[in-house]
Amino acid sequence: MLKKLLSHTVLYGISPHVSKIASIFILPIITKYLTELDYGVFGTITAYQTALSVLSTIGLRVVLVNSYFKSPSQFKWLWRQVYGFLIQWSIVFAFLSAVILYFIIPPEARQNEFKIICLSVFPLVLFGPVNLIGFNFYQLRQEPIQIAIRTICSGLITVFLNLYFIAILKMGYMGWIWSTCIVSILLNLSYLFPVLITHQLTPIFNYKKGTILNSLRISLPLVPHYYSGFLLESSDKVVMDNLGVGTPSIGKYNVAYTVARVVSSLGNALGLAIGPLLNNFYKQNDYIKARNLIVTSQKLMLLLTAGLALWLKEIFMFLINNDQLAETYDVGIVLVMSYAYRPMYLGASARLMFEEKTTWMPRLTFTAGAFNVFLNLLLIPIFGFEVAAITTFISYMLMGYGFYFVRTVRELLVVNYYPIFMFLVTCLLTIGVFYARDLKVEFKLVISLFVLLCISFFYIKSKSLKNEYG
Repeated sequence: MLKKLLSHTVLYGISPHVSKIASIFILPIITKYLTELDYGVFGTITAYQTALSVLSTIGLRVVLVNSYFKSPSQFKWLWRQVYGFLIQWSIVFAFLSAVILYFIIPPEARQNEFKIICLSVFPLVLFGPVNLIGFNFYQLRQEPIQIAIRTICSGLITVFLNLYFIAILKMGYMGWIWSTCIVSILLNLSYLFPVLITHQLTPIFNYKKGTILNSLRISLPLVPHYYSGFLLESSDKVVMDNLGVGTPSIGKYNVAYTVARVVSSLGNALGLAIGPLLNNFYKQNDYIKARNLIVTSQKLMLLLTAGLALWLKEIFMFLINNDQLAETYDVGIVLVMSYAYRPMYLGASARLMFEEKTTWMPRLTFTAGAFNVFLNLLLIPIFGFEVAAITTFISYMLMGYGFYFVRTVRELLVVNYYPIFMFLVTCLLTIGVFYARDLKVEFKLVISLFVLLCISFFYIKSKSLKNEYG
């Protein structure tokens, strides 16, 4: 099972966020044709779009997931009704998105506002939630290859389009926007036939209102929870925009997120791989296996993020062909380590969702997000935009580890997940790699060798756990 977890995580790592990962490889080429302004405009628009995207599914994914495991012979009937409802909701959501984008597009991009709005909402109007239905269907059936094939193709197309629009046509930030729209259309098209024809998940528009209302009763409390993701990851750029921080400075901060976005994608991929395994363990009341899976994943995530953060200066110098932009690596180190929280967060949140205790989710996650916004509003005017990385780290630690100090959550988890130990290790590693960021390459090589030895140890240990996980 652990081997399956690792293989599925790798496959899911190139799923919805593959364009971010693939773009890393062309950064040395396209950054010659990009400026702080380009990064600032695109980062600001993306931040607001992320805020809106929370409302695109109204949290109904949890209903799809739970029905798949709890009603394996009848889940399609519910999925088709939810699908029909979400198609209608997509029209409303697209209009809302267009109106808000009209008011938030930075002045530097006003000449392209009509194109930006149309390219942003067109895939949603045309396809609705078909990507959501198809992606979750294959993820829950533990068929990651179906997702990987689509996303590998999407990633390769994204690389080509970014090169073409930015390096050849020199379109700046508009190159990213065109690429995002085209790839979104192609990805949705790839799910259309299997969803509607192969698996007969056709939408039911004459859905039972009681069924939808009951689904919304479960899902709506999760909207603030999902919105916390925006408050933690993207709201800092929105706060900077409203505080009058210049678009070029927002661009620098957006560059600092370059590698952190890849780590974020890996964390999301890990969640997709772990989710079905955890749900099966919960179904069998096997809490020890669930705990061991989370703890092992957390250790591996800490080793990975620390290794990346240690070499971030050299990574930036190689990937970003722009000396001024590459200097943001120190901010990037803190952002990379922020995402080490993910496995521990999954350990608590997956349990709450399985038991449909969804009202508990936003109590901590939304609080962590709101705390991040408060700290940014308080500290950015004093210390500058760079302090947003520290507030992000603090808030993610609160969200990742705070659940374990809530009695209701501890009772549901049954066994000890060692949250205090994991939290202290995360903080110590973050401080260590930050102060080691400017060490000579020779010293970094010695440290990296030690990290590789630790990873080898966990790999050998995983073989001994093979019989336990099956």
